Amino acid sequence: MDHPHLDLALVTLGDPDRLTGGYLYHRRMAALAPQHRATVRFVSVPDRPFPLPALAARAPVREAAAADAIVVDSIAAAFVAPWLRRERIAPVVASIHQRPGGIDHGPLRRALQAPLDRMAYRRAQVLIVASESLADRLAEEGFARERIRVVPPGRDVAPAPASEPEDLRRGRAIALLCVANWIPRKDVLSLLDALAGLPADTATLHLAGDDRAGPYADRVRERLADPALADRVVVHGPVSSEGIAALYRDADAFVLPSLEEPYGTVYGEAMAAGLPVVGWRAGNLPRLARDGREGLLLDPRDIEGLARAIASLAGDPELRERLGRAARQAAARWPTWAESAGMFFAAIREAVAAQ
Repeated sequence: MDHPHLDLALVTLGDPDRLTGGYLYHRRMAALAPQHRATVRFVSVPDRPFPLPALAARAPVREAAAADAIVVDSIAAAFVAPWLRRERIAPVVASIHQRPGGIDHGPLRRALQAPLDRMAYRRAQVLIVASESLADRLAEEGFARERIRVVPPGRDVAPAPASEPEDLRRGRAIALLCVANWIPRKDVLSLLDALAGLPADTATLHLAGDDRAGPYADRVRERLADPALADRVVVHGPVSSEGIAALYRDADAFVLPSLEEPYGTVYGEAMAAGLPVVGWRAGNLPRLARDGREGLLLDPRDIEGLARAIASLAGDPELRERLGRAARQAAARWPTWAESAGMFFAAIREAVAAQ
């Protein structure tokens, strides 16, 4: 069937090139849009201290109003919610990557933001969510299941560069990879604590992600100055998609003790690359990997357990191989970005047709 072309306005917050899973998701959808007879243009609400973006959100909503459909990023939902109710606009689709109220804020902001997020979602014809766990959360809050479409991120990353594999172990038993921005939810400090308690020849840890200034990032840098971690951690900072693919290729295991992931794109990418995953039994990770099958899952903040898990992988190549093989097999059942884009644009066309 030859669908008419769709002009979509994706309303987000601040710079859409930020290094987070949600922003990556929308950039990948925008890149794949022409294959689905669609164009995605980003319309940004200015990123200011909460709740000031709401005061500047009317103009972006008006700018988006002429599109065939408005896709509201969950990170901007609270700020545009009042204007979505007032303006005469195109059909609305919510693209949701966090629970109402957000996941990286304090309790006061969550309490203030959650009702506004829900207001925006009630205005939407279709709710596209990144995971079954988010779908369950919205259903528990009273949103009808028939309005919810689960469209997970793709499991595939850019091809690794055609270069020789790099020795990430650097003379140690195992090379660990952690792809995460340095924010409290990612719990990088617990990973460093676990590594510091192990013999120095156990593992070399590679940290990739946004390590820019912030109170938590400052604490991570202070921890890295500990002599117990000397030469055992390599900080890569922000890395291109090709560079990340090379790190997946060359690492032995993926470790991210995140306390909450609405989906966990990097877990899926690591598993698709054949890496066993290690992390807390929290968020969406238990839906992606099973303890002892595709990875090793520990109770949150069990630093001694995390250290034991790393040590077991370092000392048992057969365990790494078994878990990694099962991880790759599990990931093969999940959609690629191309397949996710097909579901994403089909859901939007459904909303447009129903208007």
